[in-house]
Amino acid sequence: MKIFIAGHRGLVGSAILRQLNAKGYDDIVTRSHNELDLANQSQVNDFFEKEKPEYVFLAAARVGGILANMTYPADLIYSNLTIGTNVIHASYKHGVRKLINLGSSCIYPRLAPQPMKEDYLLTGSLEPTNEAYAVAKIAIIKLCRYYNQQYGTNFISLMPTNQYGPNDNFNMETAHLLPMILRRFHLAKLLSLGDFDAIRLDLTKHPFGYPLPKNLNDNKAIETALNNIGAYRDKVIVWGDGSVYRELMHSDDLADACIYIMEKYNASDVGELVNITSGEDIQLKKLYPMVKDVVGFTGHIEYINPDLNGMPRKLMDATKIQKLGWRPKISLTNGIKMFYESYLNE
Repeated sequence: MKIFIAGHRGLVGSAILRQLNAKGYDDIVTRSHNELDLANQSQVNDFFEKEKPEYVFLAAARVGGILANMTYPADLIYSNLTIGTNVIHASYKHGVRKLINLGSSCIYPRLAPQPMKEDYLLTGSLEPTNEAYAVAKIAIIKLCRYYNQQYGTNFISLMPTNQYGPNDNFNMETAHLLPMILRRFHLAKLLSLGDFDAIRLDLTKHPFGYPLPKNLNDNKAIETALNNIGAYRDKVIVWGDGSVYRELMHSDDLADACIYIMEKYNASDVGELVNITSGEDIQLKKLYPMVKDVVGFTGHIEYINPDLNGMPRKLMDATKIQKLGWRPKISLTNGIKMFYESYLNE
């Protein structure tokens, strides 16, 4: 089968690519953004007409953490709507046999009962801090459903919980929770050791997202820049009060679930959407010390802006995916260790 992975360089897409390769799939089509702009309908249609993929993983998206969601809502809703509609319509038009659409747990109402079942979609108000992104993802889920209903397509929407893993985004302005916190602890550890050579190496490997001194040999200026994002020699500053809960899953587990569904099920088997979740979460005041210990930072954690917590809880119900025969394999502790190792080795 010929498989197209939209977003193969991202966190989820790269994990799907790795696992497809490991399973022996060898007819895989990928394109970088420079080669194919998924927000350009003409380019997407021409690509599908030429390549004629049989299976599609729609893992391309414009994403960010709470700060990016509040700062760039128009960009997030526009980019994700155009990417989703272009790929889905082209998949229908050119006879794709099966499409796996990757969504997000933020589609569920802010105060949805916990754990969140698939049929809680559109039963309440969304979390205001990421409403734009959530609305775009909901629209694409509904687009898949209605194409299935009207045209008999085989488009399946999967709702993963919060992801982390190799090729994650470590930009301190736009990163998701775990990569942002892990890098903050890492930089604070290097500051505590006075290892500015290692800090300079880190700053050249990953985008920082905030202003850096023009002269990276100015250690004092570098330390000020790191302080501005909450990394100090003796502490790490985090937003919120640590009371909220989040579920985290390694991207290799999500990729495994995506391929499992692709190989074994059709849209008629699974309904409108399926949560990809372990059904377990962790309070942030317990997660942060866990990350701190893995990184090896010896300072303390300071909480600020207690009103910036986001959704109180985002635990998804695992009943459906477990009935379909799938469970994750990587524990959170081992996953964070693997994540830190991959970060250091990138």
